[in-house]
Amino acid sequence: MLVELKKIYSFEAAHQLPRVPAGHKCSRTHGHSYRVEVGLRGPVDPTTGWMVDFAIIDEAWGHLFRQFDHYTLNDIAGLDNPTCENLCAFIWNAMADKVPHLAAVTVWETADSCCTLRGSAG
Repeated sequence: MLVELKKIYSFEAAHQLPRVPAGHKCSRTHGHSYRVEVGLRGPVDPTTGWMVDFAIIDEAWGHLFRQFDHYTLNDIAGLDNPTCENLCAFIWNAMADKVPHLAAVTVWETADSCCTLRGSAG
């Protein structure tokens, strides 16, 4: 049996986008209430009855949460240009080795704007 699991997390953070055109509103420091969806896809272990213990996902996310929540994302090594797309890749790369069967990371920057990364971020 193949299943899909999803965990949803949130954090508050500031950022500014250094590579947008001069005068663009996102060039100024501002904040978001981010929502992150971590999706897994894989087989259910017939012995345990689950694919992955949700606690494994929580543990991997906890490290990122402590870096992100109420910080400026630009100050995090590897996030000097913290677009929604780059944040998706950063989260994927941080979780891929820790969370088996990782299939997708979605970052909601606002209530109506998000990015989803499926597969390898590279």
